[in-house]
Amino acid sequence: MHKVHRCRRIEDYFDRIDAWIGTATGRNVVELDLQLYVSVAPVLQSYLKLFPEAQVPPCKSWSKLEKRLNDGVSKSKVGNYFKLEARNSCFTKELRAGLATFLTMAYIISVNATILADSGGTCSIADCSTTANQTVTPDCMILPNEGYQNCLAKTKSDLIVGTILSAMIGSIAMGVLANLPLGLAPGMGPNAYLAYNLVGFHGSGKLSYQTALAVVLLEGIAFLAIAAFGLREKLARLIPHPVRLACAAGIGLFIAFVGLQIHQGVGLVGPDPSTLVTITACSNTNPATGECLGGKMHSPKFWLGAAGFIITCYGLMKEIKGSMIYGIVFVTFISWFRGTSVTVFPNTQIGDTDFHYFKKVVDFHKIQSTAGAISFTNFNRSEVWVALVTLLYVDVLATTGTLYTMAEMGGFMNDEGGFEGEYSAYLVDAGSTVVGAALGVTPIATYIESSAGLREGGRTGLTAVTIGLCFFMSLFFVPLLSSVPPWAIGPSLVMVGVMMMKVVKDINWGKMKEAAPAFMTMVLMPLTYSIANGIIGGIGLYVALNLYDYVAIVIKWLIKMKRMVGREQNQVSATAPADSAIEVI
Repeated sequence: MHKVHRCRRIEDYFDRIDAWIGTATGRNVVELDLQLYVSVAPVLQSYLKLFPEAQVPPCKSWSKLEKRLNDGVSKSKVGNYFKLEARNSCFTKELRAGLATFLTMAYIISVNATILADSGGTCSIADCSTTANQTVTPDCMILPNEGYQNCLAKTKSDLIVGTILSAMIGSIAMGVLANLPLGLAPGMGPNAYLAYNLVGFHGSGKLSYQTALAVVLLEGIAFLAIAAFGLREKLARLIPHPVRLACAAGIGLFIAFVGLQIHQGVGLVGPDPSTLVTITACSNTNPATGECLGGKMHSPKFWLGAAGFIITCYGLMKEIKGSMIYGIVFVTFISWFRGTSVTVFPNTQIGDTDFHYFKKVVDFHKIQSTAGAISFTNFNRSEVWVALVTLLYVDVLATTGTLYTMAEMGGFMNDEGGFEGEYSAYLVDAGSTVVGAALGVTPIATYIESSAGLREGGRTGLTAVTIGLCFFMSLFFVPLLSSVPPWAIGPSLVMVGVMMMKVVKDINWGKMKEAAPAFMTMVLMPLTYSIANGIIGGIGLYVALNLYDYVAIVIKWLIKMKRMVGREQNQVSATAPADSAIEVI
């Protein structure tokens, strides 16, 4: 019996697929190859990792077509600008790398919008609906209210578009100006800090959303100045090393805590009058406070979210690209069915309105309220300046750590400890934050998920440009993206916390002067619900524990200076008689 050759390379599938689709559509094979390769390759790669022993269909290779395409682009002006040959890369490799990075960071579109929408955005008590004989109170922003909920829905759509546009602009700018294969988007951590610490849940905090955006704008301008004048490293070194390491882990714990809560996540953790927090996942809760009213651990939405978390974990175990997305998509898809206990479209007037918008599927949403909503009122409050310093500190450290990690992974580091495009990369990161504030979102950050593209071979700015174009395509699916429920987002927030905890291995836990401040930094962030409190507490404890050493150094310096002064005085005294004798003679 004739043995059919079976291939294990992704590229080898496409001639077979061409034969199936080309016969039915009559389309050009070259055109099909390029489109299929860009869109289908990640799915096939995931399939092979899940089922490594699976039988695959007979196939051939399309390497000649790929080689012609890559050679043509490499020798073009585009190839020369992005230095494809100099960095030993090619066009199709950069496309694959960009798509891989986008799949791993696309979760931020829904996650960021959901977190920021929890603050209420620009919605206020004026948006609450009321009857003729009813007085509007601030409770309408906490209790279910049709007018306020409609405003929140529009705000979330605004924030989705703002997130997409800021990620698109930042990523393309990183590719074109710095020629680095890195994706940018609103950072995790600063978004939670703004939503839950500064503005508060549905505007219950000390600052308005407009004032918070002004803080973000000033932070971006300050970071831009620091990057332009080369002060970034000096500022970063002012923070004690153990506190710097603990900040990432503390922010991870804070984000995970948000993802477990009743309003913002899967609902596993809720308030308790005796123990402050407790396990809930209740089928019946108080809509205002989130307290459990019955059916503990019987919430169908929680168990659906838990299933999504397991899917995400399993995908990351198998190193499948887009694993975070797969978990979100699974939970969201099931939640779209009406008439179920997990539906995101309940049989209410608000649910009917949301479902009607969802059915559009494709729609271009124009930002209505969040873009340009910047106000410099209340800048005389101390919370404003604490927030500014906190955001600047987190932004500088996160950007520095991510850029150097990615440069090391991509082989961009030089003998001086820098990398090509470093100066431009910092300017792009800082400038993107200014753009993000104008679009109504939080500081923009370089994403560690860019490592997925580096693993795929991305080495030039074409990877970043591809990421930006992928974000652009998602602009037209706002009805779908705005219908992602909190119990689909919560598992991803917990997973982000898991990923951010890995830095604790670099803390010297055997040295108490480093371990105690690091632990205090980490634990204060989730327990006080404030990133700023964790940073201040960690630095304060570090200074207190090292105060003796600082005082000893100062005393030694003073003693040394006193001895030097005394030695000079003795020399002056010794030469004085001789000078007098000379004058007498």
